[in-house]
Amino acid sequence: MTVTNAMRLLKQAGVPFETSSYEVDESDLSGVHAAAQLGVDPDCVFKTLVTRSDKRNIYVFCIPVAQELNLRKCASAVGEKKLEMIHVKELLGLTGYIRGGCSPVGMKKKFPTVLDETAQLFDRIYVSAGQRGLQLIVEPEALRNYLGAEYRDVT
Repeated sequence: MTVTNAMRLLKQAGVPFETSSYEVDESDLSGVHAAAQLGVDPDCVFKTLVTRSDKRNIYVFCIPVAQELNLRKCASAVGEKKLEMIHVKELLGLTGYIRGGCSPVGMKKKFPTVLDETAQLFDRIYVSAGQRGLQLIVEPEALRNYLGAEYRDVT
């Protein structure tokens, strides 16, 4: 099995995790499809979304795959007036990850990160391991501590 940078970093930090893989469908990179392939509740599978403020600050949000970001709530959560999603063309350069394989762990820089508060409802959540078709399974509190993230209602 491939060992990703996200996996190496969590292991180095002593954060317990498991992995799960699924068959990638290039025509459907959605997290809902990934959850179905994994055979798990989409509410416990979290996608990683990257935003930019009007001051050019970058923020990362992890939310359940079937949900949509509420950009107003997100801006409020990070103390900004306005946020917008970055363009998919910018994702690799900013984070080191591609669409469908963006992990909150191991980005090129450490950006302020918010986990949707629903993560606390689960013993373990799934987030990308930094590669399409590969997920980390981790306790939400362990992930929050590692990332220095906050829980907020952002959907």
